[in-house]
Amino acid sequence: MIDPQTDLDINTKAQLSILEACRQHNPEVKIVFASTRQLYGKPSYLPVDEKHPIRPVDVNGINKLAGEWYHLLYNNVYGIRACALRLTNTYGPGMRVKDARQTFLGIWIRQILEEKPIEVFGDGQQFRDFNYIDDCVDALLLAGINDRVNGNVYNLGSLEVINLKDLAEMIVNLGYGGSFKLIPFPPERKAIDIGDYYSDFSSIQHDLNWSPRVGLHEGLKTTLSFYNKHLYHYLDITT
Repeated sequence: MIDPQTDLDINTKAQLSILEACRQHNPEVKIVFASTRQLYGKPSYLPVDEKHPIRPVDVNGINKLAGEWYHLLYNNVYGIRACALRLTNTYGPGMRVKDARQTFLGIWIRQILEEKPIEVFGDGQQFRDFNYIDDCVDALLLAGINDRVNGNVYNLGSLEVINLKDLAEMIVNLGYGGSFKLIPFPPERKAIDIGDYYSDFSSIQHDLNWSPRVGLHEGLKTTLSFYNKHLYHYLDITT
């Protein structure tokens, strides 16, 4: 939302460019586009399935939606084998932690390890689901090797749903100390808040036999252990 033009370049224009390059030079390629649950916006019902209305609440959701549809269009018109996975709160070693630009969970990890309180917006009762990176990669690979999913979109997700206050408490109790506090929503964040969200991932479960295998407690423990050793390398040390 701060730099919508750059977001457009990365998530829409770049997708069209790579698809054109593939069409002209490598038409046999298979593409799995990493889309996002953000394009659904504020849910009308839960869990959210692929038939849910699409109404993004921010620039990123609109641009990712356009990028996704370019891939599906090139699949349908030009035969470039493509599908899209709508990711939801992917986390794990290697995630961005220096700020909250890509995920709130990354900055929470940083706050814990720097002995600062986790800041939870609002009352912390917003529900979310999460996928550990290994499970996400498994889904990408399964989609990549199965042509029957070409032209389709699939939600990822988890049956393990948790509100943000309980999530913060879980992180605090993983052995690294720390605390959390509830703070009012910043106005710019409140304007695009979607409330509760969690996915119905039964379509990919049916078509590709994919289900998340790494539980939230295990995944968070592994992630914290990784950043406890390597946090310095993932921070912008010039600021």
